[in-house]
Amino acid sequence: MRLAYATRQAGGLTMPQRHTRTRRALLERDAELVAVDEALSDLTGLRPDGSGLARPAERLGGLLAFAGSAGIGKTSLLAEVRRRAAERGCTVLSARGGDQEQQVAFHVARQLLQPQLAGVPESELRARLGSWYGIVGPALGLCTAEGAAPDPQGLRDGLDWVLTHVAVQRAPVVLVLDDAHWADPQSLNWLAAFAPRADELALLIVVAYRPDELPASAESFRGLPGRAGHRPIGLEPLTAGAIRHLVRESVGEHADEPFCRECWAVTAGNPFEAVELAEKVRDRGLRPDESSAHLLRDLAAAVKGTGLVTRLERLGPSTVRLAWAAAVLGTEISPALAATVAGLGREEAADCADRLRGARILTGSRTLEFVHPLIATAVYRAIPNAVRVALHGQAAWAVVEEGLGAAAAARHLLETHPEGDPWVVGQLRAAARETLRAGAPEAARDFLGRALREPPSPEDRAAVLYELGCASQLLEPSVTVNHLRAALEEPIGDPELRDGIVFRLSQSLAHSDRLGEAAEVVAHAARTATSARTRLRMQAEQFMWDAFRADEPDSPSRSRRLARLADRLAGRDLTERYIIGLRAWDATLRGEPTGTVLRHAGRALDGGLPWANEGWGFEVPVLVAMTYVYADQPGRAEELFTTGIAGFERHGWRGAHLSFGYLLLGYLRYRRGRLAEAEDFARDGLRLAERVGRGTPVQWYSVAVLIEILLARGRTEEATALASAYDFREPFPAAVTFPDAQAVHGELLLARGLHKEAAAELASVGRRLDPRGMRNPAWSPWQLHLALAEAHDTPDRARATALDAVARARQFGAASAVGQALRVAAEVTGGADGLKLLEESVDRLEESPSAYQLACSLVEHGAALRRAGRPEQAAEQLYRGLETALACGADGLAARAGQELELAGLRPRQLHAAGSDALTARERAAAVRAARGEDHHAIAGALGLGERDVPRVLSAVYRKLGTDPAGLAAALRTTGTEPAGPEESAGER
Repeated sequence: MRLAYATRQAGGLTMPQRHTRTRRALLERDAELVAVDEALSDLTGLRPDGSGLARPAERLGGLLAFAGSAGIGKTSLLAEVRRRAAERGCTVLSARGGDQEQQVAFHVARQLLQPQLAGVPESELRARLGSWYGIVGPALGLCTAEGAAPDPQGLRDGLDWVLTHVAVQRAPVVLVLDDAHWADPQSLNWLAAFAPRADELALLIVVAYRPDELPASAESFRGLPGRAGHRPIGLEPLTAGAIRHLVRESVGEHADEPFCRECWAVTAGNPFEAVELAEKVRDRGLRPDESSAHLLRDLAAAVKGTGLVTRLERLGPSTVRLAWAAAVLGTEISPALAATVAGLGREEAADCADRLRGARILTGSRTLEFVHPLIATAVYRAIPNAVRVALHGQAAWAVVEEGLGAAAAARHLLETHPEGDPWVVGQLRAAARETLRAGAPEAARDFLGRALREPPSPEDRAAVLYELGCASQLLEPSVTVNHLRAALEEPIGDPELRDGIVFRLSQSLAHSDRLGEAAEVVAHAARTATSARTRLRMQAEQFMWDAFRADEPDSPSRSRRLARLADRLAGRDLTERYIIGLRAWDATLRGEPTGTVLRHAGRALDGGLPWANEGWGFEVPVLVAMTYVYADQPGRAEELFTTGIAGFERHGWRGAHLSFGYLLLGYLRYRRGRLAEAEDFARDGLRLAERVGRGTPVQWYSVAVLIEILLARGRTEEATALASAYDFREPFPAAVTFPDAQAVHGELLLARGLHKEAAAELASVGRRLDPRGMRNPAWSPWQLHLALAEAHDTPDRARATALDAVARARQFGAASAVGQALRVAAEVTGGADGLKLLEESVDRLEESPSAYQLACSLVEHGAALRRAGRPEQAAEQLYRGLETALACGADGLAARAGQELELAGLRPRQLHAAGSDALTARERAAAVRAARGEDHHAIAGALGLGERDVPRVLSAVYRKLGTDPAGLAAALRTTGTEPAGPEESAGER
């Protein structure tokens, strides 16, 4: 038998999940119920063992989807799912989409999760949700929105966490969503993205929807890999036998076969229509035999559509108005609110509700609800257009008066006609602020677009356009630009509003890769500013966007202006500290001495430089952190990144912000030589960038960083495939990136052995960067790769290129940059001169935190010594290089070291296990003395070491702490170790 049951109370078909009633058996749904039982058995971990007993098994969740037309029995089937799940001891989460609630953001999510958390004291709720409290709380209606709004991805991650927590704490869990086609987009998209994870939890997700009404935004639900494969289980119409069973259950067993067959024919096997038809036959006292069969078609027409409307009109105008009001309000209707919207007194409304219940149109008492969504839709569509608009307007006013808030009113105001009403504009703006803070910018954009059409008063129009631009920024940056430009054309009396519009406009242009326009917007604002602080703020923004521009017309002039301005500022507020931070980054790009770079970076950080500041952006704090990376103090940079990423996560900024944080943390680990960790972080960053969108700046960064890491690990083919998959080639982004994307492309060509193509690409990088004064090989080592590419055909030019890079690196002074440049110069020079350069390269890299570059130079030095006929010295460097390469995860370099050892007639010896970041007692003692200023001779004497051993001990210190000699004292203080006094002795060994 296969069919969805109907339920009866007081003669009416009702919604079975809302109230307790007599159940009818589900007919002709055996296959569907078998699927349900199997899913529940997997979920609960209990399966029959053949003896009637249950045996424990592994708990398995998943997705079960049912699709079918209206009235086919989806709701009844889901009610049975809930009943069977409850009988097996499952926690049941239940929700239902509503035709009138589709524009209420997170309406379905609230139904699912709010009952699990509502009523809990605030202190306990904060403890349960932890850092997610302020992110998901407003969306679920658990607390008031405060602070910066989370981005949509951050909120979805928070909802993922809450649902996962519920699934773990209250397992097994069954989540049931009815009428998914009417679910709000925010909830539906979240669930569609979460559903594949149900397989990993004791969570069964069961959804039902009308396939022809599923919105485009939810198309992913059709293809989710559920228990029925990649397709939902379709519910078929009932057979004549099932309809006969239903009819006889309603009107009596004496209903004859021709009558029952005609019931099946006129309802096309639709169970809802069949039950309603049988009820009308009984109500009218018709004989259920062949003599009445000719009346059934007209009776069936009265179940829905015009027939239903005619039946409703017979109940009287007051009853009609109450039904209309209920249809406008949607689901879970308050009788008092419906009476207010209908313009009826309480007693009259109660009488009307009784008549509607008797006519099987409404059900419920404390809360009213339509017997079936088909009836609700028919009633709503029957309301005359003008009346429907007026009722929505009345509903908006009523819900505000009821204290339900602007967001509850806004969905009704969307259905009204513009009339220039300031109250409407105010409610829509308030609703937009609420929904935007709750993490639903799409809904906020719809509310503000409607407010703009009202229209607002002239003095408010700029503010509405600004708010509309803010709501659109994460969704459509180009549209944001249009809104904000339009806002600037309006009369603006508030200087803070104008500054906010300009700032947001420049930000949107920059994030759309229109850096030149972004810089010009703030430059114009700086020229026309009447306030000195405003002018300084706009200058800071202009300096920032110019610093990122690859096509800046006069970069050296801008650098000079920035230096003069920054040197005059004391860092009293964020504006001044941002300008000083930009000065530090500019000095890095230009290759000024590291002392200058770090002095300005320290000034910028003195007083605070927050990453998660909605009014300022995160670009400058990131740039300041990166100055420490290139200046050989990545440990300090990592502290800043860790703090910044924590701020992003605390605010729910888990889109581009978090992607940048993770991928640059991966780049930082790459610079330290921790390649396996670097790859993990970079892949996380790329995964997050995928959620932001293809072709975005953050994706360029992610792909470039991951390619560099893969090349360092010796996986050229994988790097090539990655570049191909993401179309990583010209045209490159207009923004300056780290690492420089075009230089990374040239490095990839070189690794593939395409020397001419690599040389052309890398020479193009030089023509782009040199005129701008960006001469630091620590940031973009394009000259080093160019020299290696040129060495294939033009060795003299290669030596000149490499030696120029050495000079630039020496000017900057970072040991890692100098050591890398010396190694490349040695490779293209060769001979005795090359050996000297390699020896110096190793010496300099031993003073740096860059383990990978040290490993490269050790292996290269060992190979050169082998070729020079000095096998003992070669072996020492090759063994060290092999060990360091393996510790870094540089498999390709380690393989080359092994080959060189074989050529030298040696075998790789037993290697030491990779150590932790913790300093040994000897390393700590040496580090403390070095930080105090003792030379190698003194340290060797105090610790009983050979003088040649001291640089190697300190090299391990620099790599573990992520610093160079200049930052050693500060790094030791970070670990809780102060450089000790003279009384410290060799006893520390």
